Amino acid sequence: MELRHLRYFVAVAEELNFTRAAERLHIGQPPLSQQIQALEEKLGVQLFERTKRRVALTPAGQRFLEHARRVLEQAGRAVDDVRRMARGEVGELKIGFTSSLPFTAVLPNLVRRYREQRPDVTLNLREMFTPDQYTAIEAGELDLGFVRYTGLETPPSLDVREIHHDPLRLVINAVHPLASRPVLSLADLHGEGFITYPITVGTGLTILLRELCLKAGFEPRIVQIAGEATTQIGLVAAGLGVALLPAPLECVRIEGVRYLPVSDPGAYLSLGVATRKGDRNPLVEQFLSNLYSD
Repeated sequence: MELRHLRYFVAVAEELNFTRAAERLHIGQPPLSQQIQALEEKLGVQLFERTKRRVALTPAGQRFLEHARRVLEQAGRAVDDVRRMARGEVGELKIGFTSSLPFTAVLPNLVRRYREQRPDVTLNLREMFTPDQYTAIEAGELDLGFVRYTGLETPPSLDVREIHHDPLRLVINAVHPLASRPVLSLADLHGEGFITYPITVGTGLTILLRELCLKAGFEPRIVQIAGEATTQIGLVAAGLGVALLPAPLECVRIEGVRYLPVSDPGAYLSLGVATRKGDRNPLVEQFLSNLYSD
């Protein structure tokens, strides 16, 4: 049994006239009668009572009409859903992001605009460190990720494109002798104790801190490790050291802390979007076209 047989049956059942049903279906009346007869033979059930004056549904035909309409409606919804999926209008988009991203305008603005344009797409957002995002994208657990990109080697199966970069800020205790300066260079911090991320979290900032310090002529002295930026800021307020963090985190207001610009070349951290190479997922394509539309 094919969907066309159900469409033929529904047309005859609603018109109760083979001639009008044939006109509605844009086919000849004799072929329509043959198709209905073939359907009845396949089912082993008489669907219509036919006389020269009238056509009427049998009780079995009335019951079959309910099922036929339901099947055709579901088939129509399935076709529409698949077409909308192909256009990137429905489905679920799984997105990873680093912890500092919500402090920027990038993610809130993008999500708000995308939800306005694609209200039927479910956005599943997950906060993850960059290496964890890479692993999840490769495994299909994420469709794309906003990662802190330092130019270090990335998995060969992924594309990472820079979309933004944030200058770094030195987070320093407000009573520190250097806190009154309008701007600092890393050379000013020779001998200071630094609070930074564990190297294993892969933000790239720990590596970048060391590179900047080496260019300034010294090896940084790490006095405390903390996996969360807000924890690092709190430790600075407690007087345990200084920290180097992306500028968007300036909005974290903790008493006793100042955020100072850093003058050294290369004192910024890039934000990139990571995807699987060759990914033809229409949801990803639509999201990225929205991202690059500005």
